[in-house]
Amino acid sequence: MITKIYRVKGTFVMGDEYHKFTKEYKATCEADVEDKIYQRFGSKHGINRNQISINEIVEIAPEDVEDPIVKEIL
Repeated sequence: MITKIYRVKGTFVMGDEYHKFTKEYKATCEADVEDKIYQRFGSKHGINRNQISINEIVEIAPEDVEDPIVKEIL
């Protein structure tokens, strides 16, 4: 399987406040990235899927990666 790098932008609700997020993940498809977002935010912040809003998932080139952890994987 060929893996690609995706940048995800969106918002999540914690308490009464909305927080923006931008994350980068290496995955085989957009559906895998979406599941990772829901899993990580749910475990880290204890929020439900309906409290997370994914605005865009974009495939990016390896040279456009900003996350140091993802850069190290490449």
